[in-house]
Amino acid sequence: MRSDMIKKGVDKAPARSLLYATGQVKSKADFDKPFIGVCNSYTDIVPGHVHLRELAELAKKKIYELGGIPFEFNTIGVDDGIAMGHIGMRYSLPSRELIADSAETVINAHWFDACVYLPNCDKITPGMLMAAIRTNIPSVFVSGGPMQAGKDLDGSPASLFTIFERVAERKLGKITDADLEFLVQNVCPSCGSCAGMFTANSMNCLMEALGIALPGNGTILATSEKRRELVVNAVERTFEMLQKNIKPKDIITHEAIHDAFALDMAMGGSTNTVLHTLAIAHEAEIDFNLEDINKIAQKVPYIAKIAPSSKYSMDDVEQAGGVTEIIKTLVDCGAIKGDRITVTGKTLAENVKDSVNKNTEVIRTLSNPYSPTGGLSILYGNIAPEGAAIKVGAVSPEIKQFTGTARCYSSHDEAVEAIDGGVVEPGDVVVIRYEGPKGGPGMPEMLAPTSAIVGRGYGKSVALITDGRFSGATRGIAVGHISPEAAAGGPIALIQDGDAITIDLTARTINVNVSAETLATRQETLPAFAPKVKNGYLARYSKLVTSAHTGAVLK
Repeated sequence: MRSDMIKKGVDKAPARSLLYATGQVKSKADFDKPFIGVCNSYTDIVPGHVHLRELAELAKKKIYELGGIPFEFNTIGVDDGIAMGHIGMRYSLPSRELIADSAETVINAHWFDACVYLPNCDKITPGMLMAAIRTNIPSVFVSGGPMQAGKDLDGSPASLFTIFERVAERKLGKITDADLEFLVQNVCPSCGSCAGMFTANSMNCLMEALGIALPGNGTILATSEKRRELVVNAVERTFEMLQKNIKPKDIITHEAIHDAFALDMAMGGSTNTVLHTLAIAHEAEIDFNLEDINKIAQKVPYIAKIAPSSKYSMDDVEQAGGVTEIIKTLVDCGAIKGDRITVTGKTLAENVKDSVNKNTEVIRTLSNPYSPTGGLSILYGNIAPEGAAIKVGAVSPEIKQFTGTARCYSSHDEAVEAIDGGVVEPGDVVVIRYEGPKGGPGMPEMLAPTSAIVGRGYGKSVALITDGRFSGATRGIAVGHISPEAAAGGPIALIQDGDAITIDLTARTINVNVSAETLATRQETLPAFAPKVKNGYLARYSKLVTSAHTGAVLK
C-alpha cells in the first residue's frame, strides 16, 4: 500500500508511535489496513458547509466498517455571499489555490492510499478537484448538497439572488425595511449551497459529468436522508476504486472535460465554471481552450433553465430526474458519448440509462429546448481578443444584439456608487476594469452592480462588461472574464466614456466601435499598472496569476 511509506519497517517506528497517538490507529493490525483521507471543508461561517462535520462522521464510520483507517483533515472556505462587495471577495478566487495546495500537502505528506472529498461551495469544489488530480490517488467526491428554496415576498420560491436584487429596490423605496427583513430571514432557509444554478451547484453537477461523483451529487438536498446515503455509497466506491487502482487521471480525461462543458451548456451553469473547468484541465495536462467551449455550445441544446434564469430551484431539478436525466438527454442526442469509466464502476451512459423525466417543464425534451444551443457563450472581439464569457441563458431571449454607450469605472465600488446614484441610464454599457485576477486582485464577483442594474429595472436596457467575474446569481446582459485583463494591458483598459460598444450574442462578438489606429494611440499613453495590494497573499497571487482565459491559473 502507498501508506506503507509511513507505517512499515524499522525506520518507521517513530511514525507508528505518532500514529498511535492520534487515536485513529488502535492496534498493530491497523497498520495492515489502508489509510483513507477524508478531506473535509467544514466551517461555521459557510452555510453550505455547516453540516459537513456530520457527513464526515458518516464517512469515517463507513471507512472503519470496510476495514480502513480514516484520517480527517480540513481545508479553508470563503462564503462568496458574505464576502461580496468588500476586500473579502478578493480572497475568494485565490482561495481555490490555497485549497488545492493544502489538500495536496496533507495527502502527499502522509501517503494516504485513497481519499474521500467533502466540498460544497464555490472555490472549494474546484480546489479539491485540482488537488485530487495532482495527488492522483483513488478518490471519490460527495458534496454537501443544495439548500432548500426560500420564500419571496409573495410566497414564490426565492434564493440569494432575490435579496441582492431587492436591495436595489429598497434603495429606490419600492419595498420597505420590513420587506427586506422578511427576505433576510426567509431566502436561505437551511444549510446547503444556495438553491439556484449558482457556482457551487454548477460545479457539483459538473462532477457527475466528469464521473468523479455519484449520480445525484448535484441536486439531492443537503437536508435529505438521500444525501447521507450518498456519503456512505461514496465511501464504498472509494474502496472499490482502491482495489482496482482507478485514479482521478483515469477518469478526468479530455472527453470528461468535454462532457462537463456539455452539461454546463444544457443547464446554463455559472460562468465561473469556465474558469474552474479550464483550471482542472490544466492540472490534468489536458489541452482545452475557450474556443472549444463555443464548439460544444453549438451542438448542445439548452434544456434546463434554473434560478436565477427561471423560477426553478435545484430541488425542482432533483424531483424532475436530476442531473442524471439531463445527462441522459445529452447521451440520447449524441452531445455526450458516455462510454468512459466513472467512480460508479460503470460508464457514464450506463449510470443514466434508466432515468425517467418526471417533469418536462423543469427538464425539457429535445423537441422543446429553450434554445438549440447552450446557455453559455464565449465572445471575442477587439475588447476581448482572448475571450470573454456570458451566461446567455440569463439574458432576455429577445436580446440578440446590444449597442450602448460606455461608462467606465476602475473599480467595483465606483460602479456601484454610480448605479445607485442614478448616473447609469438605459442605453449605457457599464465598463468595470482593473478587477481581473491580477488587477482586482483576485477577480472579485460583480453581483452587487449587476443586481443593482436589474433591481432598477434596467435588466434589458443596460449592459455590464468587466475583466472581473460574476456570481452564478447574476442575470442580464453581463459579460465577464474579459481577457487579457486591464492590469495585463488588455484593450478593456483603452475604452473611454462615450465609446459605442456592441455585444452580439448571435455572432459571439464584443467590440468597441473605434478604429484600430485610435486604440493603438490610446495604448501608447496607457499608464503602467500599479498593484492595489502590496503585501500578503494577495500581493503574491497578483504577481503569479494569469488572465481568465487560462482559468486564472498560477504560473
